[in-house]
Order: sequence, then structure tokens, then C-alpha cells
Amino acid sequence: EARPEIGDADYDALYRELEALEREHPEWVTADSPTQRVGGAPLASFRQVRHDPPMMSLDKTHSRGDLVDFDTFLRRQLPDEVWDYVVEPKVDGVAFSLLYEKGVLIRAATRGNGEIGDDITANVKTIRSVPLSLPGAPDLLEVRGEVYMTRSGFAELNRREEEAGREPFMNPRNAAAGSLKQLDPREVARRPLDAVIYAAGSIKGAAFPTHGGMLKQFADWGFKTPPWQRLCVDLPAVLAAIDELETLRHSFPFEIDGAVVKVNRRDIYDRLGSTAKSPRWARAFKYEPERAETRIWKITVQVGRTGVLTPVAELDPVVLAGSEIARATLHNADEIARKDIRIGDRVWVVKAGDVIPAIESVLTDKRDGTETVFAMPETCPVCGGPVARLGDEVAQRCTNPACPAQRVGRLEHFASRDALDIRAIGGKVAEALVAQEWVKDPLDLFSLSLPQLEAFRIGDEATGSRKFGKNAQTALEALEAAKALPLDRWLFATGIPNIGVTVAEQIASAHARFSELPNSPILTAVLRLGELYDQAASENPRSTLNRPKDDAEREERQTRFNRVCGEIGVLGDTLVAAGVATKTPGTALPPLYSSVIKTEAAKSALAFFASDYGKGYLERLRALGIDPQAKPKSVPAADAPLAGVTFVLTGTLSQPRPEFAARIKAAGGTVQEAVSKNTRYLVAGAEAGTSKISKARSLGTTVLDEAGLLALLAGTSVPAPAPQSAAQPVKQAKAKASTEPYRQQELF
Repeated sequence: EARPEIGDADYDALYRELEALEREHPEWVTADSPTQRVGGAPLASFRQVRHDPPMMSLDKTHSRGDLVDFDTFLRRQLPDEVWDYVVEPKVDGVAFSLLYEKGVLIRAATRGNGEIGDDITANVKTIRSVPLSLPGAPDLLEVRGEVYMTRSGFAELNRREEEAGREPFMNPRNAAAGSLKQLDPREVARRPLDAVIYAAGSIKGAAFPTHGGMLKQFADWGFKTPPWQRLCVDLPAVLAAIDELETLRHSFPFEIDGAVVKVNRRDIYDRLGSTAKSPRWARAFKYEPERAETRIWKITVQVGRTGVLTPVAELDPVVLAGSEIARATLHNADEIARKDIRIGDRVWVVKAGDVIPAIESVLTDKRDGTETVFAMPETCPVCGGPVARLGDEVAQRCTNPACPAQRVGRLEHFASRDALDIRAIGGKVAEALVAQEWVKDPLDLFSLSLPQLEAFRIGDEATGSRKFGKNAQTALEALEAAKALPLDRWLFATGIPNIGVTVAEQIASAHARFSELPNSPILTAVLRLGELYDQAASENPRSTLNRPKDDAEREERQTRFNRVCGEIGVLGDTLVAAGVATKTPGTALPPLYSSVIKTEAAKSALAFFASDYGKGYLERLRALGIDPQAKPKSVPAADAPLAGVTFVLTGTLSQPRPEFAARIKAAGGTVQEAVSKNTRYLVAGAEAGTSKISKARSLGTTVLDEAGLLALLAGTSVPAPAPQSAAQPVKQAKAKASTEPYRQQELF
């Protein structure tokens, strides 16, 4: 998942310990030891690529003495040769390769396990610094380097992740790795990725006597190469270059975590050879991570554009990586609890990606008893509205839709593609509309005229403002088209908690128009059904957990239980008739109904329309003459490939999930938000969370990958799941994965 559980320094220490153990006990060395392979496995979601020659990693060191040993070893191997060294920054990114035939890019691949990687050509083509063609290049050229994320781009990406209620990335390298694993190149194109080239693989039609000369030719062909290089005649010059680079490490636009020392003469590489995993002609020297000790004197809470509450540590100012640090994000309440962070603690502060200040750890041995435990506020610190944790999110949100801190986010959501698709109203425009008080609520958009929008200015004097201009007509045309969009799109655009695209479609399927929703008997029935099942459980006279005290109580409870079961039957049948629930056959008491509209969604919808804001929202729609209608119902043929089959989609698929959901529905299937006993298939894409997979397996639900779903859509048999997915518990599988060696960098 590109989210390592420990830092690089800790991993390297464990790796060195393992190396020492295996030197002392060669009989303990196994084929799957991290020292015997590069590490990492290709994703099943991508086509696999075999590297020839293999992409090897560099042996790493933190000691200048080890570099002396490295130089001594080389000179013993080739006592009659003379060479110099090249020192470069060790870019902290994701190793990859580019293959060109007759000057045209035909393939990009990750390193994978060194022998086999993943074909990521479509994703890499979105990186503008990667040339698609090389005039004058040899017939065959494979170059290798690193995909990275700039520090500024990383900071902006994490801001968006936190606003969306997702876990932020730990550092730019992890963010780059996660980006390359996306199956949708359009999503990759929105990530601030760049690439640097520093090595070669297979070459036919050219030769490079020196490493420095090769990099110069790469630059002439249009590649980005390491922006800082030093040619060093001997080891003392190498050590001086390493020290110089360390003083400059924070001046680069990307993160570096060390220096790479390479023999400059490429003609002696074959003679020096390699180990099973690393070339002998290069070493990576890693710098110690920078950190500073300080004290948390206060924890404040910020409210993001979508209502996410983010705790922030207010620190005694300390200088770190060339700048004064006085604040550090704590991300969410779970992170505070995991690290046991308290007000008054002495802590180690680091810069994630040398950009974002973060608390690395607490110095618990320096506690004196005056520290206090922090609790997240129960109400929004901006508007005083209620705070809640929604679904599986780690974030807590202000649930007041009118909260000023949420207005920009609501406007962006309202105009997004899956909502009303109001072109030209993106992030910067939304921010400006709200900041200049042109729009206090998304429905204000429908009151804007063409002259107003044409004169509207984006930006400010500091950043340079510009008129909205010709985009005004585009926006107005989209607003006019939005009035005719169906009920489900408008319900999703309204931004009610717990109502995503699929739930909006489910609710819309049981209603004729938007104005029915505030007094919906269907939503009321769903909410009441959940309450009745809870009541039936407490009243059941046969309960083994709550046995009646005597016969009299048993009889009273039986009467109440029968009444509750009768009401469940009436409401359940109503929901079945509306097409939003199914009944389990049999004579169980209470009767078993499963609604596709979950209790949380019904509760959120009814609470929204009962609120002052919701009432005002509905009145404004009426005044605008907008009452969105439900889409005409299409009844799938009985012989449709997926007639009556229920799915849940999770993880990243090769196309946006709504597109796959539409294909499933067109084939007669049903798509739910959450796994239940009525779910037939869970389709798990890349980076799927373990919670849904665990629940699916516990309920006997079949877990498919995208290939399995496509087979079902085509009406063919489903590929059998991998044996481990059926036999190995998720927790065990995850624990095993966490012991895999962490991806090492600077590969060749």
C-alpha cells in the first residue's frame, strides 16, 4: 500500500542485523531472505514485464568507514586500473525503467522484484518530463531512474487527501508509489509526478565509456538527469562531495535521503561484477534523518473545506531543516491515540518529505506528570455544529452543512462530474466565488447572470487576478443543463452525509421526485425497521442473553415481541414492494428483511430535510422551479447475465467505479455500498481495504478481482480465486505482507 510501518533508518538497522546474522550462520540463509532478492512483488492488476538485465538495488551504508572499505575492495579487484568516481543525490522516489525502440517510447515498467515488474506505460506517459520520442537515439535504449513527487506537490496532495477524509501519505516517495499503482491514468495525471534518469539497461547501437558522459547524452536527448553531480578523483574528494551535498539537501525541489557513489568508468563494470542483488561498482550513502526535540504546549483543531477536523500541535518554536517550526499536523484522533501524544509532551519533530512538520515520536521518559490527554471537540470549533465520524473514515467531520468552513467544499462537490457536472466551476473558481461572497450556498450559482460572471475575477493582487471571461458562458450552459438532471444526481450533489453515488441511486429508485424526500414513507420505514429489529432483540422471550425472570415476564415479552414482529412484516413488505428490500424465505421470527438503503443513509437524509438548512434548500429549489424527477425504471430481462445478483465494489479499478456500477446494472445486477449477507460478489480492486474483504469472507461472499467481474459481465465463467484468498485469514495475510522487505531505491 506504499505506507511502510517503520521508517527507513529502522528498516536499515534491521536489515544490517539480518546481514550480520547470515554472515555468522550461512546455514540460515534462505532463498526468500531479503538479502537474497531485491524485494517487492508486481501487482496482479498490471501486465508483467521481465527486466533484461535485472534491475538491481544498491548496497547501502551510513558509515564513511564502509566507503573506505568499498574503495579498498575495488582497488584489490583491479589493482592495475585507475578510475574516478561520480557522486549524485540519492533521489527518494520509485525506481522505474523506460524502453525505447528506434527512438519511440514503447514501455515503462516498475522494478517489481528486480526480475519482473509491472507495465505502467499509460501512467508514465502522463509525466510531462518523460520524452515520448528521442530523435537520434539508438535502435534499442532502456533507461532507468526514479519517479518522484516534488515537495510542494506532495504538500498540496496531502491537503486534498485530508480534506477528503483519507489518511495522508507519509512522505513523497509513498505518494509517488501510490500514484503509479493507480489503474486510472486520468487520476495519475492529477498527481504532481516527475522523473529523473540516472542509469541504463539494454542498449543496442550506442556505447558510453563513462557514467558522466552517458548522463550528458541523456540530457541532450531530453531526459531530466541528476541536477547536481561531482566528479571525484579519489575517495577524499568523494567524502567532501557527500558533505557538500548534505548541506544542500533541502535546496532540491524533491526529497533526497543520501548520496550515490559510482565508478565513472563503465568499461570496467563487467569486470567488477555484482552480488545476487547489487552491483559492486556503486554504493548508496544514506544521511541520518533530521529531527529536533521540542514541546507541545497546546493542541488546536482546524476545520477543512469539507468539514474534516484536523488536530494541530502548537510547538515551542524549533529550527529544523533550515526553517523555524512552530506547528505540526496530528492528522486525526486515531493518530494521536496510536502515538499516545499528550499536551505538554516532549517530542521528536521531523519534516515529512522535508516539507510538512510531523511528530515522529513522544519522549515518554521525559514526562513529569503534568501532561494532559487531548480529546477531540464534540462540536465544530467554527460553527458549533455536531461532529461525527462517518462510515469507515478516520476523520471526524462537522455535520452542519451550513458551516462556513465547508462552503467551498460543498460548492466543488455540487459542481463535480458525478453530481451536476457544472463545467468551469473547479477548485480555484469555487474558492474565489466563496471568498468574494458571490456564492454562500451552491444554489446561489443559479442566480448569477452572464455579465456578472464575465466580470468575476479569480485570484488576488498577490497571485495575479484574471477575469472569468469566456468561461462564464460555459458555466451558465452547464447550470441550465443541470436543471434537467435526474433525481439521483441532484440527491448526490446535495452533499448529504452517508449518501454517495450508489445510495443516491437506490433512494431515487423508490421516489418519483425530489420534493417527496422530506416526508418519504420509504426512508421513514427504513429507519423504523432498524429500530424495530433492535426492539425485537430486547423483547425476544427466547433470548439466551436476556432471559425472562419468570413466566409472567415471559408472557408480557411474548406479547410485545409478537406486536413488533407484525410491524416488521408490514414495513418490510412495503419496502419489498418499493423495490428497495428483499425478504429471506422461511418462517423466522422476526421475519428477515434486508434493505439496500441502509439505516445510516435514511437517518442522514431525513435529518438533512428536517434541518433549517434542508428546509431552506428545498424552498429555494421550488423558487427556482427545480424538482428533479427519477429516471424511468428499466426492467432487465430475466435472462440478463447478472439478473438478481448483488455486488459491492471496493478498491481501485481500471475505470471509475460508477462506470462499472452502470455496467452491472445494465446487465440486471444490483450494486450496494456495504457488504451484507445478501451480497453475492465483492469486487476488490487495487489497494482494497481489508475490512470489506474480511466481512465478505465471514459471510461466505465470493471475492472477485476485476477480471472476474468482466467475465461475469461477458456471461462467461468466473476465474477461480487464488487459494490463499479462500484459506488464509486477512489479518494473517496482512501480517505476512508487512514483513516483506521495504522497497529500496536507486536501482539499476
